[in-house]
Amino acid sequence: MLLHTHTWGEGDRVALLIHGMMADHRTWRRVGPALAERGYRVIAVDLRGHGASGRGAYDPGLFADDVVETLPAGAEIAIGHSLGGLALSLAVDRLKPRRAVFSDPAWHLAGPVEGMGPETFAQFKAAPREQIRAMNPRWEEPDIDVELATLTLWDEATALSLAPLLGADLLPAAPVVPSLVQLADPSFLISRERAEVLISRGFEVRSVSGAGHTIHRDDFDGFMASLEGWI
Repeated sequence: MLLHTHTWGEGDRVALLIHGMMADHRTWRRVGPALAERGYRVIAVDLRGHGASGRGAYDPGLFADDVVETLPAGAEIAIGHSLGGLALSLAVDRLKPRRAVFSDPAWHLAGPVEGMGPETFAQFKAAPREQIRAMNPRWEEPDIDVELATLTLWDEATALSLAPLLGADLLPAAPVVPSLVQLADPSFLISRERAEVLISRGFEVRSVSGAGHTIHRDDFDGFMASLEGWI
């Protein structure tokens, strides 16, 4: 499936942005322009079931296939957040960016005993502004506006499709390209033990102190600082 995209900048270097569950390209409202100012042409997708992209069957393999079909290979850098990080890890051998950043990637999906299952995530479709603000106290007001707008377009069946992966260990065996794993502090997806495994497999791992899961909206300055040497 060809995905809807949004582009910032006209630089010679290309950066790819892949959002997480419930979001779309608008989640990168500050990151896209910041990378464009650094000389990148920044291309962000709306994954299937999100934003202006099409609907259909959902699973991580299809998300990855769509990304490969839509985005150019050989970009300078590709950044995937959460579900986007999982999709990027399944597409990176075909996209072949020079570097990859996995921002709090969905490489371990907790079951209902450990945390929120897919059914709980699907219920966020109807989340009111007050709930979003309470859950994300560090977000700027425009990010809450964006979240409400993206939830309106989001197909919650994308969350339900992940149920077969609950409890699975989805950590990549090795980085395909030089790769940074950027973690929230604490991360509910990548434990300290899993972070150590990633380091042993050749990934660089950096945490953004005090940041929540959506690091680029929780602490934009910390997010950008943690990318030094990678962008």
